[in-house]
Amino acid sequence: MRLAQAQLETHLKQGLQPLYVLVGDEPLAQRESLDAIRTAARTQGFDERTSLIVERHFNWQQIQTYGQSISLFASRRLLEINIPSGKPGLDGGKALQALASKTIPDTSVVIILPTLERDSKSSAWFTALEKQAVTITLNEIEAASLPQWIANRLAQQGQHTSAQTLDFLAHQVEGNLLAANQEVQKLGLLYPQGELADATVREAVLNVSRYDAFQLGEAVLAGDTARTVRILQGLQDEGEQAVAVMNPLMWVLRPLVRIKQAEMRGENVMNAMTNARIYGDKQPLVKRALARLSLRQLEAALQKLADIDRTAKGVLLGDAWLEISRLCFGLARVRGR
Repeated sequence: MRLAQAQLETHLKQGLQPLYVLVGDEPLAQRESLDAIRTAARTQGFDERTSLIVERHFNWQQIQTYGQSISLFASRRLLEINIPSGKPGLDGGKALQALASKTIPDTSVVIILPTLERDSKSSAWFTALEKQAVTITLNEIEAASLPQWIANRLAQQGQHTSAQTLDFLAHQVEGNLLAANQEVQKLGLLYPQGELADATVREAVLNVSRYDAFQLGEAVLAGDTARTVRILQGLQDEGEQAVAVMNPLMWVLRPLVRIKQAEMRGENVMNAMTNARIYGDKQPLVKRALARLSLRQLEAALQKLADIDRTAKGVLLGDAWLEISRLCFGLARVRGR
């Protein structure tokens, strides 16, 4: 069964299914879909949640062991398997096919995937998952649809504004749904329900902190090591949490991987940037970054971000801020060959 994200909450009220697959790179859609599944699981008596991130040397035997184990504390369990690369490998493909063919008793499994390449979409493991799972495609919002998306979000908190201001908001966030959602939430906190005046919205949106994670991403792309260090220090001095920096950095790096892959396949880079929603003055910045950074470095950076995210959440030992600083400085200092 294939569902749109908007249909998910209605579907979940009917009871969790044994297998879900989330497919797509849009981080806000992924986060909200996962939150909806987790909330439904708690409501329906799922007392235990286990999250696994498939990394380079992931042991797929863990899945079989999990399926054979019996929880001492929970009657129903939620298992999340995040595959950031979208490539489970030979062992992973077999394990996923096994999950599709035989569900784990009293367990609902959620498999989280990025936007898949053509060969992965036609693979035996994904075909098996699609046949048995509830599949939710995490679509990005087209630029032309973003003002209406923002209007819908404002309406959910009892607010509305003019079409001109909606266009202004859409332009400010440049297609980034995480940033758009943050701005909408900020307006909900600052102002009461009802109509929002154009000047009020502009003042709230433009009155931002001195530093933000999106500026950090731009400095890294530009290869500006001095600015990268300055923004990192500013974010820390302002008390920003390491976790809050993760998604914006992921949002900056993921499109670069897709564009670099297209470039290596001999495709038109400008078309690839448009498909990745890189517009206007961002395009020269991305082109400079693509000239400096190899596909291997970009993929390694994404994997490192996944590790840092686990560190920030206490799953791995270490200093998340130190690792973010090392990663950003390392990417910024790379020079074209």
